[in-house]
Amino acid sequence: MRAALLLLLVACSPAAAQAEDAKAAVAQARTLLAQDRPRDAIAALQGQDASDPAVALALGVAHYHAGDAVEAVALLRPAVDALPEGSTERREAAQVLGLALYLAGRIADAVPWLEATRAWAGSNLELLQILGTAYIETRQPDKAREVLARAYEVAPETAPAHLLAAQMMIRLQQEALAQAELEKAVAKDPRLPQAHFLLGQLALFRGRFEEATTFTRKELELNPGNNLAWSQLGDIFVRQQKWDQAVAALQRSLWLSPFYSAPYILLGRAYTKQGQLAPAEAMLRRAIEYDPNNKQAHYLLGQLLQQAGRIEEARKELEIAERLQGAAGR
Repeated sequence: MRAALLLLLVACSPAAAQAEDAKAAVAQARTLLAQDRPRDAIAALQGQDASDPAVALALGVAHYHAGDAVEAVALLRPAVDALPEGSTERREAAQVLGLALYLAGRIADAVPWLEATRAWAGSNLELLQILGTAYIETRQPDKAREVLARAYEVAPETAPAHLLAAQMMIRLQQEALAQAELEKAVAKDPRLPQAHFLLGQLALFRGRFEEATTFTRKELELNPGNNLAWSQLGDIFVRQQKWDQAVAALQRSLWLSPFYSAPYILLGRAYTKQGQLAPAEAMLRRAIEYDPNNKQAHYLLGQLLQQAGRIEEARKELEIAERLQGAAGR
């Protein structure tokens, strides 16, 4: 009788009631998260004790999905160590903590947590992509290449793996790392498609026009049907003010793929410099047709129309260019 009474008193104690309330709130929050309603999940957990690891985990996950990475980190970091080692909850906390740290811009801090997640979720493509990106941003090219190679199902020491790593490095504006990877790629396979194109692109970025021409022409020797390589060659000639050569290269690019705006813009510039205003206008209007929000195309068309004495039309194009520039700056 006394034992039964003691159990009843414990069940009715404020601490037990609070624990049950927290458990119910976490369950409700999890349901809302499954429905992609993170803000509602956060509201459901209001008033709960965030020192409770289960509450902190649910709140941290909700803040992460709501786009508040900083708050997610603040909640999840202490929760991880309080959760049982090897438990599903601890794995979830570590995974979301790594992702939240990454989104918060704390890339180096994110890496160990992403690596820990890889130990049990190594085949997850999104994880591999994010971890590869983190390795690049923390300047660990060999680790980046190994992870990205796994994501794309190629052997990490092969030429294609170096090429893949270089492509990601260029996207992340790590040109020096990309250059090294591309040089290794062509050393292992001199006929690897795309590698010479990217080496030419890097040289063009640096204003090394002769080097850029050599690499781009090498790409075209391997693949004369590469429209982007022809466009890049045309870009090089435009920058060198070699208008006839630019036009020839850009026409080839468009014959191969007529739906890419960049060659039209470059042709518009080349024809304008040659005094061929009608073809230049046609090229720029075609560029705008394929890319209506391209401020450069609108600006160049506005300048051309001014040169042709069509002031009102020019004003409209220049206003569009200015508006697009303002939108890009916000």
